[in-house]
Amino acid sequence: MNHNLPVLTLTFPLLAAFAVNLLGKISKKHVAPWTLASLALSAAASLLVLAEVLKNGTFTYTVGGWRAPYGIELVLDPLSALMLVLVSWVALIATCSALPSIKKEMPGREHLFFSLYLILISGMMGLVITGDAFNLYVLLEITSITTYGLIAMGKGRAPLSSFNYIIMGTVGACFYLLGVGYLYLVTGTLNMADIASALPSFHESPTIATAFCFLMVGLWIKMAFFPLHGWLPNAYSHAPAGASVLIAPLMTKVTVYLMIRVIFSIFSPQYAFLAHPRIQTLIVWAAVVAIVAASLIALSQRDLVKMLTYVVIAEVGYMVGGVWLGNEKGLTGAVFHIVNDALMTLCFFLVASAILYRLGSARFENLHQLFRKMPLTLAVLVVGALSVVGVPPTCGFFSKWYLLLGGIEAGHYGFVAALIFSSLVNAVLFFRVLEIAFSVNHDETDGEELPVRADAPAAMIPSLLIVALALLAIGFQAGPFISQVIRLAVPAL
Repeated sequence: MNHNLPVLTLTFPLLAAFAVNLLGKISKKHVAPWTLASLALSAAASLLVLAEVLKNGTFTYTVGGWRAPYGIELVLDPLSALMLVLVSWVALIATCSALPSIKKEMPGREHLFFSLYLILISGMMGLVITGDAFNLYVLLEITSITTYGLIAMGKGRAPLSSFNYIIMGTVGACFYLLGVGYLYLVTGTLNMADIASALPSFHESPTIATAFCFLMVGLWIKMAFFPLHGWLPNAYSHAPAGASVLIAPLMTKVTVYLMIRVIFSIFSPQYAFLAHPRIQTLIVWAAVVAIVAASLIALSQRDLVKMLTYVVIAEVGYMVGGVWLGNEKGLTGAVFHIVNDALMTLCFFLVASAILYRLGSARFENLHQLFRKMPLTLAVLVVGALSVVGVPPTCGFFSKWYLLLGGIEAGHYGFVAALIFSSLVNAVLFFRVLEIAFSVNHDETDGEELPVRADAPAAMIPSLLIVALALLAIGFQAGPFISQVIRLAVPAL
């Protein structure tokens, strides 16, 4: 394999962003071909990278030939390669839906939107493969700034929601940067591998404990870990539909991955889990509170998109709790759930995007007879709902099963109870939505003819079908997928 592929994977969308911005000013016909072609190349390259890593093991790439600690090193191990595939393929599928949505929402500005969109994707790809702690901060800010811009391009309260996100995102970035600064003071390097090799002799230092706390809090803010979630519901629900189908499935999951990377590639599980067992237990209980609270708040929502944002926040609690259980089953469930939740969230926001395209609103009172109007779209929503509830053979069941086993093995029955409670709440949430979609609003339809069928636009249908099939396919192939990919991607405890 050409070992330049990792850097080419993130270079394709970056170069396309410039091409879209320049050529899109001349003709909007250039936007879709350049965007889709670059993401298709990235997706194909990411599969080649994952296949190479699974076959031959971890390898590194030095950017510009400058070796660490003076240059930036890209690390391709099974976990980062898996995340690279996840980011690139979710981005490609989401884009097929975003193109018609953005053409309708912001005509004439498509080139501006997709320039930021492609830079965001390139930044997320860089995040998952960088081996440099400061470069991770730079890429985290690139993804944040482009996300702020994409959200602000929405209508109504979107600019205000973006501003709130900027405030919280800046606070999170400051915490992370302070943590990196403390690590540099102690170790004199920014390369993750070099920091990890130097840290064991400083484990008793309060400076290292401070750095670890700052890094964790910064990432928890970025991933919207309850109660640091205040920016997310409005940001995701007020963003243009074409932006939310990319941001919602990936941003929180990539940040959970970064938390795993910091724990295992900079510090160690011994330092994070064994040296401070009370803090470990406290964080798992914080995850329990996050799952229960976000699930209950979701019950009070009367808008489908806003409801889905709280489901996302609850799922963050799943993954944080799974990691901090500190055992192999919990970590396996967390890594597997990163993949599954990205696909489930993509499924939900693709459905929401199609509904918004046809109806202009996703409030519950507007969803009556939606099964008759948009049967294919609602069928995909059913598949996603079964997965998030955890009904076999959908993929959501298997990652939840490992999380439950991890909670039982750790003796943390509060986490187990929270998972079961959240699954039951999810069943209620989606049963309510589907019941409304089946029902007729008699106050508004007395004497009217049956609604005309108007399913998702043709350009959105492939994305809907692909993600529904992926949720089922990963579920049916969960055993081989866990044994041949996930177990290799789970860091050693």
